[in-house]
Formats: sequence, C-alpha cells, structure tokens
Amino acid sequence: MDSQTAYETVARSGLMAGMRGAFASEVALPVTEALLEADINVFEFTMNSEGALDAMRAAKRAYGDSACVGMGTVLDVETARRVLDAGADFIVSPAFNPGVVQAALAADVLVAPGVITPTECVDAWALGVKLLKIFPIGSLGLDYFKAIRGPLNHMNFMCNGGMDDQNVPLFLKNGAVACGMAGWLTGDGTWPVEKIRQRGRLLRELVTSARTGVPRSITA
Repeated sequence: MDSQTAYETVARSGLMAGMRGAFASEVALPVTEALLEADINVFEFTMNSEGALDAMRAAKRAYGDSACVGMGTVLDVETARRVLDAGADFIVSPAFNPGVVQAALAADVLVAPGVITPTECVDAWALGVKLLKIFPIGSLGLDYFKAIRGPLNHMNFMCNGGMDDQNVPLFLKNGAVACGMAGWLTGDGTWPVEKIRQRGRLLRELVTSARTGVPRSITA
C-alpha cells in the first residue's frame, strides 16, 4: 500500500486501533476481526509488544488491502528498515526522528512522526510527511491542540495519547484527521474480544456523529 492510499484510508476511518501488550498473532487476529466487524480497518501494532512483527505479518496475510496494517513505536532507523522489510503499510512513532521519516518516505510508506511542539511540527512537515502524530495530546487537552493547530491548520494531525470515548469526538470536531486508540479500545491483550467489539462499535458511532453532526444511534 503506497503512502497516499494509506493516508486516505486512515483519514476515511478517523480511527487507528493500536495494540500494545500481549498481542501475539493468536490474540491479535481475533481482535482485528472484531474491530473490522465494527468498521475499524486501520491497525497499529507496536514494536514494544509481544511478537509484533509476526502479528503484523499475520494481519496483512489475513486481510490484504481490505485493512491498513502498520507498526508503531518505531524509534530508530534500524527498526524502521525491519518494519519496512516486513511489509508495513505505515510507520508511527512517539517521537520525531528524521532518519525514520526519510527511510519511510524513500519507500513510499506513510509515516506519522510524533510531535508536540510547533517547531517539531514545522520541521517534520518540511520533510514531506502527510500526517503528524501529536502526542500525548489527550493528556495536554483540547485547548493545547486548538492553540497549536491555529497557525498550523494546513497540516494533518492524528491525535494520540490518553484518548477515550469522551475526547475523541472533540478532537475530530476541532480538526484532527484521526485519533489513535490503544488502551481504552484494545486493552493489554487480556480483554474479552466482545468488550473490544462493543467499544469499537461505540467509537465508530462517535466518529460518524462528530463528522456529520447527527447524534449517535447507540448507547454505551
């Protein structure tokens, strides 16, 4: 999946489901299946999780281009190359490492570097990225996001860190392209699949409501 296609998939979805913890492939595949049933099709595995590369490969084999499957917590160039060699549709990082960005761009793979200051945003955008991961914005709050986006509203932001069912709609209504969800949505790899499915359905309703202005049709 080239970088533009991956970006458009993330933007359409408005959600990136992260898996951090005990998400080996035998756990991850039922989780991704449940989220696909909830109309969430963007999945971020994380390098500091159990069997992350194998789980990502398994999800890509299972879903092909019907899902956008990538890797997060990519902190250095060596790791980025391993992830790219494994066929990631995108790379996400909590930090801005120019080498990681350049490696992904050279492979025409979507990369969302982690930024939190205006300088980081401007410097990362200047390299040619399509999506900035503003992190940990949930902890800093909506006012910080609105302030930083004011002069930088030509940039595309994905909001990550401390995201839940309460703040996701607010960030989307105030200009976020998407929100990255891990703990609140998928837990640590020990949650029942049905709980994840229910939360996925709730989030999909919340995203649709935030984008259309039509009140959601289900209850939590």
